[in-house]
Amino acid sequence: MERFFFVIGSLFAALGVTAGAFGAHGLRSIVTAERLATWEKAVRYQMYHALGLMLIAWAITQWWNRTATLSTGGWFFILGTVFFSGSLYALVLKGNLTFKGISLGMITPLGGAFLILGWLALMIAAWRG
Repeated sequence: MERFFFVIGSLFAALGVTAGAFGAHGLRSIVTAERLATWEKAVRYQMYHALGLMLIAWAITQWWNRTATLSTGGWFFILGTVFFSGSLYALVLKGNLTFKGISLGMITPLGGAFLILGWLALMIAAWRG
């Protein structure tokens, strides 16, 4: 599991750098300053949680007896990053879309909640030591 989380964290980091460069060079002249700030927040949180996934991968190798809690945290980071950053990217590019009555803007706080749960799972795994 540690290899999986490290690979996904590395992928999220690479995509975060790509998204950051796209925002700086491709979006600057296309979107408003407010939307660009939202894009930058999505990139920042994606990068934080890419590193968080790598931290979880490391923690699994150190605290093998807490793998279930750490794996749960890793999945929360993955879901949270996709929902939080992904929804912000879509909001910047397409505006607030609605699908089957669900506003894209409603997905962002759910992603944020998953990110918080990921950090809490990491804390619980460390505390149990």
